[in-house]
Amino acid sequence: MAITYLIKFNVVPAQRDRFLSLLNGVLDAMRSEPMFHQAILHRDPESDNRFMLYETWESHEDVLSVQLNRPYREAYHQALPELLREERDISIWEPLRADMQQR
Repeated sequence: MAITYLIKFNVVPAQRDRFLSLLNGVLDAMRSEPMFHQAILHRDPESDNRFMLYETWESHEDVLSVQLNRPYREAYHQALPELLREERDISIWEPLRADMQQR
C-alpha cells in the first residue's frame, strides 16, 4: 500500500539556498527510484524559509530499509542540523483518493 509523508521544514534564513540545493539534489535522484510515486515541494506564502514536502512511495518498509540509506541522501541528512531552526515535522498518511486535472 502506498504511503505519503508530509514533512515541514523551518529553515535558517542564511541557509535557505544551501537547503534548497541539497534537497533538490535528493528530489532529482529519488525520481528514478522504482518505488517512488511523487513529490511536491511547497513554500509557505507567508515565509520564504518555511517549506512543506509531500512525497508518496509504494512502501513504508522500503523507505525505512532502503530509501533513507541511499548514498545521495547522505550530505542532505548530515547538513540538516545546520540548515533547520527546529526538527522537521514529519507525519505519515495513507492515500485514499487522488484527483488531477487531465490536460
